[in-house]
Amino acid sequence: MIKSMTGFGKSSLSKIQRNYQVEIKSVNHRYLDISVKMPKQLSYLEEIIRSEIGAKIKRGKIDVTITFENNSKEGRNIKINTEIAKMYIDGLKKLAKEENILSNIEVTEISKFPDVLTIQNVEDEETIKKEILEVLDSAISKMILMRQTEGEKICEDLQTRISKVAEEIKKISSISTGLIEEYVVKLEARIKELTNQEEIDKSRLAQEVVIYADKSSIEEELTRLKSHIMQFENLLNSKEPVGKRLDFIIQEMNRETNTIGSKSYSLEITNGVIEIKTELENIREQIQNIE
Repeated sequence: MIKSMTGFGKSSLSKIQRNYQVEIKSVNHRYLDISVKMPKQLSYLEEIIRSEIGAKIKRGKIDVTITFENNSKEGRNIKINTEIAKMYIDGLKKLAKEENILSNIEVTEISKFPDVLTIQNVEDEETIKKEILEVLDSAISKMILMRQTEGEKICEDLQTRISKVAEEIKKISSISTGLIEEYVVKLEARIKELTNQEEIDKSRLAQEVVIYADKSSIEEELTRLKSHIMQFENLLNSKEPVGKRLDFIIQEMNRETNTIGSKSYSLEITNGVIEIKTELENIREQIQNIE
């Protein structure tokens, strides 16, 4: 079933005070274009995230936003810089002696000075990678589901419109069948009117009919249009991304329809061509939304 290129998915995950949130949205685009926004500490996962998305989505402008908050004690160490602390203590004692004041130095006070205490984060990259991919997969699945739902609606519309095109082609085919016979009758009547003769040159008449038939025949175009419609309907049931192929088929159908219009000497056929081109344009616009 075809998929729309428009969709949105959001998922969150909390594990041992590690909080993740992934938002992923997609809109129409000629190719696959992925943009990822996430904390700098997770930048090592960017290519993996792109690969995960590219494995499941083939076309569209994809924007991914990832937030990460780590309040877990895992991987966190407090480091005391004893050298810096001693420098502070020595300096304070010297100041107290020079100014003749008490040097009641509390360790808690020393710990407040810059660079004495530092918190080191030694994060488990593999664990975080696993958890990020888990929440990413959930968000992608939700977005794909939305794209599928919208794709079903688009598919229904396309099937309705391509059926209208097929009906118009059937009408044009029926009309074109009698055009040669109609032309022969009109031509004979016109010749008799101009020459005032009941007998006319059959060979000359046949030659004119052949020339007219060659110039106005649209059988090849109608045959190709019918073939394109069959291909179009088959692609609507494909499980693979078909947006680009459907777009190509519509271009070809437009070309064949224009040829029919240029050959037409019938007002009914011209009207049918206008109806077909109108539906093809509507179809083309819808196809721009398909993956």
